[in-house]
Amino acid sequence: MTNYKLWERFGVEMEFMIVDRDTLNVLPRADVPLGKDKDGNQLSDIEYDDIGLSNELVSHVLEFKCAHPKSTFDGLGKRFFHEIRRANKKLEKINAMLLPSACHPFMDPAEMKLWPYDCLDIYQTYDRIFNCKGHGWANLQSTHLNLSFDGDEEFGELHAAIRLLLPLIPAIAASSPYLDSKYTGYRDARINVYRHNQDKVPEITGQVIPEQAYSYDEYNKMIFDKVKKAIAPYDTEHLLNHFFLNSRGAIARFDRGAIEIRLVDIQECPNADIAIAELEIATLKAIVNGRFASSSEAANSVPCTLKEYREFLRNFDTTRLAELLNKTVKDAENASIDWAEYLSVFGIDFATAPENAVTAGDLWKHIYSVVKNDLTEVSQSIMEKMLERGTLSSALYKALGDSPTHETFVTEYKKLADCLAHNRLYGI
Repeated sequence: MTNYKLWERFGVEMEFMIVDRDTLNVLPRADVPLGKDKDGNQLSDIEYDDIGLSNELVSHVLEFKCAHPKSTFDGLGKRFFHEIRRANKKLEKINAMLLPSACHPFMDPAEMKLWPYDCLDIYQTYDRIFNCKGHGWANLQSTHLNLSFDGDEEFGELHAAIRLLLPLIPAIAASSPYLDSKYTGYRDARINVYRHNQDKVPEITGQVIPEQAYSYDEYNKMIFDKVKKAIAPYDTEHLLNHFFLNSRGAIARFDRGAIEIRLVDIQECPNADIAIAELEIATLKAIVNGRFASSSEAANSVPCTLKEYREFLRNFDTTRLAELLNKTVKDAENASIDWAEYLSVFGIDFATAPENAVTAGDLWKHIYSVVKNDLTEVSQSIMEKMLERGTLSSALYKALGDSPTHETFVTEYKKLADCLAHNRLYGI
């Protein structure tokens, strides 16, 4: 994605589990849809026109991604769906299928098997250092959004806006309320375990919200240098690249001129994932350009010039943003936001809010009302249904409650698999 300007290109990556069609037990068979080359060697990645498929760390996860940087979302959900159907057809031969949602509800992560082909030495190093037989490694599927930038000025603008967006993501995208056959108490259990899966080397994840770094040199000093120093005693063979080691909720890929947002739980169908990706980009553009604040009652609470406004966006405290993220990880769209300065970024005057509180779900509805015309018609239709329904996580919790039986898990998550197989929303 190198040398593309801000907003010029993007890329989407979607991860899905492979499970038995009857029992929903996890199957380490990503080798089946990836196939073999003409000499009979196992492939780790393939491309079908503009969509690529590849392996992940574990053998039961398959990733679908834009094979090349994209400039438009038109028809992209259909393209992903076409390749998901192709993969499911191959998996059907071994009585397997793809399962959406960010966490399998009853998987035992100790059953995890590393991908035994390309990059095995790197995967084994991660396993040796962190023990990947835990939910934070073996049981978490997400949708990544990559956004282009060119140079420090564009990086700074984009990174400042992304830091502000990250705490809201679980309130629109949480899909993982269950682990170990029970309700976790978190609407976004994936992020809850993700933020702890590398506690052995805390510099790798930080507070999930990235530090206030707005240039390559600042990022190198605040993040990369600390990550490289912290991992050195464990990675004695120097196999782990600092670009990949960095596990914050958004990571800077200076090697390809992009920032990758990693906090979105995978949804039940590609149309939903694409709708969220479109909403993310539209929201970030509106933040950077001061679109929310300039036309609102809260306009007088933020700096008046665009230059002053963008400096204002850079000054939000990392710890306080992380605390807000913790709230949405727990309660998703029901999380209460009482941070007046933060709300002012989105054009909401906290003083006039009912009972001096705004839910994250209400904030998303407000954001959508401002930026909806920046989404494709398909994604507008999908997003309006999702905002009315609530997050997939909340819909699952409504259907299953605190203590589902194994049989009800199987029944309900088969419905999710059917949503993926037909590219439609759950519970609607």
